[in-house]
Amino acid sequence: MTIDLRGSPMSACPACAAMPAAEALAQSRAAMADATISLSLPGIHCATCISGVEGALARVPGVQSARVNLTLKRASIRADAGIGAEDLVAVLERAGYEAHELDAGAIAATRTDRAGRDLLMRMAVAGFAMMNVMLLSISVWSGAEDATRDLFHWISAAITLPAIAFAAQPFFRNAWTALRAGRLNMDVPISLAILLALVTSLWETALSGEHAYFDAAIALTFFLLAGRYLDHRTRAIARSAAEELTALEVPRAWLVEGAGERQVPVAELAPGMLVRVRPGARMPVDGEIVEGRSELDRSLLTGETVPVFAEPGRMVSAGEVNLTGPLVIRATAVGADTSLHRMAELVAIAESGRSNYTSLADKAAKLYAPGVHILAALSFLGWWLWSGDLRVALNIAAAVLIITCPCALGLAVPAVTTAASGRLFRRGMLIKHETALERLAAVDTVVFDKTGTLTAGAPEVTDLSGVAGDDLAVALALAEGSAHPLSQALARGIRARGITPAQVEHVSELPGYGTQGNWRGQEVRLGRASWIGAAAGHETSAHLRIGAADPVAFTFTDRLRPGAEEAVAALRARGIKVVMMSGDTSHAVEALADRLGIDHWLAEALPGDKAARIEAMQAAGAHVLMVGDGLNDTAALSVAHVSISPASALDAARVASDIVLLGQDLSPVPDALETAGKAVRRIRENFRIATVYNVIAVPLAVAGLATPLIAALAMSLSSLTVSLNALRLR
Repeated sequence: MTIDLRGSPMSACPACAAMPAAEALAQSRAAMADATISLSLPGIHCATCISGVEGALARVPGVQSARVNLTLKRASIRADAGIGAEDLVAVLERAGYEAHELDAGAIAATRTDRAGRDLLMRMAVAGFAMMNVMLLSISVWSGAEDATRDLFHWISAAITLPAIAFAAQPFFRNAWTALRAGRLNMDVPISLAILLALVTSLWETALSGEHAYFDAAIALTFFLLAGRYLDHRTRAIARSAAEELTALEVPRAWLVEGAGERQVPVAELAPGMLVRVRPGARMPVDGEIVEGRSELDRSLLTGETVPVFAEPGRMVSAGEVNLTGPLVIRATAVGADTSLHRMAELVAIAESGRSNYTSLADKAAKLYAPGVHILAALSFLGWWLWSGDLRVALNIAAAVLIITCPCALGLAVPAVTTAASGRLFRRGMLIKHETALERLAAVDTVVFDKTGTLTAGAPEVTDLSGVAGDDLAVALALAEGSAHPLSQALARGIRARGITPAQVEHVSELPGYGTQGNWRGQEVRLGRASWIGAAAGHETSAHLRIGAADPVAFTFTDRLRPGAEEAVAALRARGIKVVMMSGDTSHAVEALADRLGIDHWLAEALPGDKAARIEAMQAAGAHVLMVGDGLNDTAALSVAHVSISPASALDAARVASDIVLLGQDLSPVPDALETAGKAVRRIRENFRIATVYNVIAVPLAVAGLATPLIAALAMSLSSLTVSLNALRLR
């Protein structure tokens, strides 16, 4: 079977070849109700992309509305019954935007950043209350006495108590959860310090005492909420990578029944059923080809750069893309049994292991919290037994708790991570996970994926200088009649030399083999070596034959991503082991490894192989950074000690990673390791500052030389010192 592509516009979209079938598709769905179509748009990054996508979709007859969410990189389209997702994907591909259909039913409801808004709202309430209580405190400090002073204290209590009851809930909830589980965390001493300051202040106010510490309690709450919000803002709220993988599964398929076919949900398919897959479509099931010839793009799943020939008898996997010809597949695995779904489960399991990492702040809390509680309790007991005055003992215990309150420790990590994240963001890297910097600082091994990570993931013709002009013109005419990735690369390379296509007639494509036509009475062919009658070599190539002349070979390479050579060289110079793992062929992987100076590499690796190899490295004591971009990398990204994915990666890979590389350049990767090392050193310095502060301040509080107000001021000074030290990273 041949597909006539004469006059078709040049496009990188394989689905363009399926456009003649679009009318039949629309007719078969004419009775269906209007529906909302969801598309993933991994390549969009700005307002221009939004307007470009929405404009391209709005020009499609039958599209009622199209809205793009830049944060989720997703488009929601409302269209007439005759419009299918594959039609819109083809339109966007022709407009230059990568698009994938998403199964809306497989995606959890979009979650807004409720946690961030909640913290910001509580911080605003605490800040507003703090300003008003401070104004009242100034009046007391200025000399208000007796009834006037008591009135100001009661007004301060009326403002502070409800404000803290609302604003400090995150600390109270976390502390209560920890205590119910029989453990201590950083929020336990924080909550005790706040509550004890309130109790002491109420006691003093009720007894018409000279001092109350409502201002200290609300200020403490505000500063701690500010630290908690800084910590929250350093992370990107993302969905599970397993959910993204599931959403990329094809939601519908064409079921072949007798002489006809109908579209059904994938959930209705069963092993043994026949499924038709059109050019440009993704495989909905694992199965065996029983009819048709084509080529398959497996780069998304395996990392192979060159499309593979597909003919009856070949096994295919869900998620692979059919490029050039229609295929009929006999399903062998559907739904949860497909290779794509098993990969999603592998990622979900790997993700759960990362939560076992204990941050430096949590480690400090395990040592710090018990000591604080014991010290405050001993101070209270000692002063009560010595003086017999419960009021004095309670004041001193409150001062001890406040002066030792882990506000500085609570800010030590978020202040540094915020400064480090800002520095890395300016260099083109976005930190997503709260412990990513700490884990990145420990890295001693970096594992790179090949296709789409070290390389651009697109073929590039190597050398055209020795090819005759007529050969190039004929090759250009044939290449422009195909949506095959090598044909598109060849067409770009020839056009860059200023050559125009020859007048080739009757151009048609033979799926899986190449493109043919007639030129000056001779048959001309461009395609596979075996079809042309040429000898196949190890390099990726396409061959041209004009009549009975000797075939002309065009060789291709996957061009390097900018900064790849510099990044590998810089990592090796730092003494870091560099490894390359790829699903591509041994010849291609070895050639790139030699070019970049990478001594350790693994070729033809399946997704499970990559994850297993990284697990083995880490079991042997290595701390692995994984850098990858495809579905075949998601399990490895999740299981690695820390991971990075480019912004051009699929949603699933970006969600599975800890850090996103915003630009095309890989050179910031070594900078990230250096910045992470400095950040961890600053965090430890902050812990030491907090420790020295406590060594000096705690004896004063225990000796009764620091009131709760002085303790609050000292605590604020230590927090300011920690924050200024963190800013040195900038």
